[in-house]
Amino acid sequence: MLRMLYLLNVSNPSRLSADSGYTFAELLAPALADVGAEVTVASPVAVSDPQVGFVPMTSPTTKYRARFEPGIDGLAGAIRETRPDVVVANQVEAAPAVRAALLEAGVDALVVGYCHYLPFSFTSGQQLVLDPAMDDGGLGRSVLLAFAAGLAACDRVLVHSGTAASWTSAAASRMGVDLAGKIRVVPAPRDERLVRDPADATVPDGQAVGVYNHRLYAHYGTAEFTALAGRLVSEAPVQLTVMDLFGQRSPERVRLDPSPERHRDELAALPGVSVVSDQGNRGRYRDVLAGAHFGIAPFRPGCPWSMSVVDLQGMGLPVIAPRIGWLAEHIDDELLFDSLGEAVEIAGRLATDAEFYQVQAKRAHASTTELAPSRVAACYLEALR
Repeated sequence: MLRMLYLLNVSNPSRLSADSGYTFAELLAPALADVGAEVTVASPVAVSDPQVGFVPMTSPTTKYRARFEPGIDGLAGAIRETRPDVVVANQVEAAPAVRAALLEAGVDALVVGYCHYLPFSFTSGQQLVLDPAMDDGGLGRSVLLAFAAGLAACDRVLVHSGTAASWTSAAASRMGVDLAGKIRVVPAPRDERLVRDPADATVPDGQAVGVYNHRLYAHYGTAEFTALAGRLVSEAPVQLTVMDLFGQRSPERVRLDPSPERHRDELAALPGVSVVSDQGNRGRYRDVLAGAHFGIAPFRPGCPWSMSVVDLQGMGLPVIAPRIGWLAEHIDDELLFDSLGEAVEIAGRLATDAEFYQVQAKRAHASTTELAPSRVAACYLEALR
């Protein structure tokens, strides 16, 4: 039996429902156990399935400590306790520390990095652009170099999508890291609690409710979404529901990046826009999605994948999206836009053209079929061979 140590940094311990890395583990780890792996999650928080082992570890307190100070002592202790065949570093920058900890513990294991987050993206002209979310105080270049060092320390590099594979390979090549034979595309699993037959969705009858269920950070392109929101509610037969996924954040997190609170207040002031919270409850989250007719993707250039988009599609909701990054790879071409005017037209058509809506609802749902946790788990284990 394959013994896997799954290292998980939890960035939002006070609101686990808003932590995509934790949700990913909560869905994937039991599925891996179901297909024969012995999985132990090393994390501040255990996953709920009792067949998944747990080693408590303290997460670094900031996103930069997670990348520059992963804690070799804790890693070596977890490795000695579990004696794994495979160590999965979900923070790729931690992979060199994992390699060092394996040496200290005297354990020979495959080091796997899962690129949940890329600290860069590429323009259409193939210019590498640092992600502003990782560039506070000018640290973006250092994070990029740490990411490259992590890639170099991995035996396997797993990414969500073809877009992510292309970007990661290009960045590695520019920094002299050879990923030949290492990189694999393994998509994230959908949440089966958020799957609905598209036939059960309510077809709009001249009026539609759109939902935006993404984090309200500035680097998600929330200013661009706010501009679109104003036009949608004034120019199309559309009302909008915006989800406040974080609720009350700590003063420390607000001080590092106050943009979610600022954008939340701006959106709440728009007529025709409602800002709601699921209060960290997955059932309430599902109810909000079920009450909408379509979703809107984030305007985030460096988007290699979006769990929130998949949540919408699993519920049979068409998602309109800017033609950027992974969105251009994944979203149906008829729902992609290059301007806010085009976005308003598409939303209006979803609200008024029942046949178009039903076709798009079925396509959205079908795009998640291969993302069932059991299928993703099989793909994951295949990638480790």
